Amino acid sequence: MTQALNIPSVDLADFLSGDENAKQAFVQALGEAYEKVGFVALKNHGFEKDQEERLYEIVKAFFELPSEVKLKYEIEGLAGQRGYTSFGKEHAKGRTEGDLKEFWHFGQEVTDGDPIKSEYPDNVHVAELPAFYEEGMRAYKTLESTGMQMLRAIALFLGLEENYFDAKVHNGNSILRPIHYGPILNEPASAVRAGEHEDINLITLLMGASADGLQILNKQGEWVSVTALPGQLVVNVGDMLQRLTNNRLKSTTHRVVNPPREQWHTSRYSIPFFLHPKSSMRLDCLPSCVNSAHPQAYAPISAGEYLNERLAEIGLKK
Repeated sequence: MTQALNIPSVDLADFLSGDENAKQAFVQALGEAYEKVGFVALKNHGFEKDQEERLYEIVKAFFELPSEVKLKYEIEGLAGQRGYTSFGKEHAKGRTEGDLKEFWHFGQEVTDGDPIKSEYPDNVHVAELPAFYEEGMRAYKTLESTGMQMLRAIALFLGLEENYFDAKVHNGNSILRPIHYGPILNEPASAVRAGEHEDINLITLLMGASADGLQILNKQGEWVSVTALPGQLVVNVGDMLQRLTNNRLKSTTHRVVNPPREQWHTSRYSIPFFLHPKSSMRLDCLPSCVNSAHPQAYAPISAGEYLNERLAEIGLKK
């Protein structure tokens, strides 16, 4: 049984207003939402409607290219870190059947001489669609900046310095992932386009998808359809942040379900931004989140080590 959920909504303009009371109210509302459901809808996030429309237009144009063209950009040995990944290559942790999606990865562009550049593969350019790279990286930078502000609010909620995350995510291993869930041509093996999972990263910023389908698992074990109002981003907690906070902030299980049979002929497009730190960031549980009632739940690990573990679990890395 599923039901619709209007997830808590917060306004980033309050955090950036210069009004200390409005800022603190934003921090509190955000933190409480992340403790209870792990998702918020974000208003005034800086990602303008016309930018979103241009991005979706060029993303659809890429996925409509012939398969043999797209496959030129599926690069062996990159573990899907950059460029194209074809249908069925990725699966949810604990599952073997591939998700019904193809996707593209845009990654970090290091321009300030930071030696971390050597850790990242170059982004892939599509000769047939030069604007794909331009629009993708414009969106990447906008969402990275918005994500940084969200992490500052999270830091304050956790009693940390406001800039606690800044250096850890500057030139971080973040990914912008345009996804295409194709039309359903035969009776599907399961009712989901993307199996239930939690995101790996610190936080995920998701602009409105082209169709419904996103559901989260609530504390009663029920699947709930997520709806955000037009013009809002959905921002959720990932496993790295859950781990850092010793389960204080919740990484919510979510999935993408198949549409009703009468809509099987339609595609679904989605463009999440997965905000990752640098690989060197420690994810060891914060001392302030560990006590007798909440003993340390996770062994110490770096973000890079954890990412490699998870990429292997979902089939992108051997």
